[in-house]
Amino acid sequence: MLNTLYKSFWKAEYWLPPGYTWADLEDSDGITYPHPRDLLAAIPLTFVLIIIRYGIERIIGLPLSRALGVHDPVRIKATPNHILESFFQTQNKNPKKNELSHLASQCRLSVRQTERWFRRRRNQERPLLSKKFSEACWKFLFYSTSFFDGLLIFYNKPWFGQPETVWNGYPKQPLQPSIYWWYLWELSFYFSLLLTLTFDVKRKDFKEQVLHHFVTITLISFSYSANFVRIGALVLLLHDVSDIFMEACKMLIYAQWSQARDMMFILFALVFFISRLILFPIKVLYTTSYAFLTNYQVFFGYYLANALLMVLQGLNAFWFFLILRMFYKLLSEGQVKNDVRSDIEEEESSDEQLIVTEGRNGRLQSNDTRNIRARGSLKNWPVSH
Repeated sequence: MLNTLYKSFWKAEYWLPPGYTWADLEDSDGITYPHPRDLLAAIPLTFVLIIIRYGIERIIGLPLSRALGVHDPVRIKATPNHILESFFQTQNKNPKKNELSHLASQCRLSVRQTERWFRRRRNQERPLLSKKFSEACWKFLFYSTSFFDGLLIFYNKPWFGQPETVWNGYPKQPLQPSIYWWYLWELSFYFSLLLTLTFDVKRKDFKEQVLHHFVTITLISFSYSANFVRIGALVLLLHDVSDIFMEACKMLIYAQWSQARDMMFILFALVFFISRLILFPIKVLYTTSYAFLTNYQVFFGYYLANALLMVLQGLNAFWFFLILRMFYKLLSEGQVKNDVRSDIEEEESSDEQLIVTEGRNGRLQSNDTRNIRARGSLKNWPVSH
């Protein structure tokens, strides 16, 4: 049964234009073509990338964050409370007023104390700025490397200036080793992102990110198997360039370099708009629809590829909407304060905020924090809402 499913899945009419079979793409006379089995090399490379990533985050990311002035807030941990912890883990991390009142009566606390407990507990779950910075640093280095690899591949090819040439000779287009390794590099990267999702900074567009990773992995795998590698390489190039500026902008936000941050954000928004909302439809979507139809008959793979590309473009439009929201904040408030996809640290009481401020300036150590907590009952501290 499995053998039947395997043969049905790899039917040539699903993957190749009418009139071609897998035998047409067999290697011969020193000419190599893409084969789906080649992508199995991405499995070990995925784990190698994960090891490289965590090494870079610790060896480069963390020291660089300190050098650029990234300061983690000093957080006061929530006092252990079985009832509140159980509610936090199983029901709601941000309870409503009636739930707070009920929980407060159960724990013999005031509503304000209970509210403060949940605020501190939520803050404990949020990643530190240094972790966010290190993660952005890794992605910045990856996208930079990948984009410049792509430039080396494209610089003497007509594929960008004349995108219709990506179909010349299709599907019998020999595979260039540089494109193969670039594909492996990108595929392994997105596999690694899926494997580390639970450990990475979780943002508000988490579901969209998961969808993007699955679509990207499917597109890379399918385009390689069907020898759509030239158009696939063009997609990778147009998407990696804006991601470089995005990660750089995030690092500057975490470092609170206000002028450089705002300039980088404007540059990122401009590059994103040009590469993904102008060049991507012109160079890719138009080419995969109109230019392809002038030379080839449609087949299942054609519909699948275009459907995935349209999903990708829909995600680009969604993210550009978020960028416009940040751009509106830049115009109205005069600065970009946060990545709109990120959770923001909730403010503590005024005394606790003093600890954060003083701790950043190096005038208050952890012992001083414990002394302050010992000298005064927390229930008497005013709460800033």
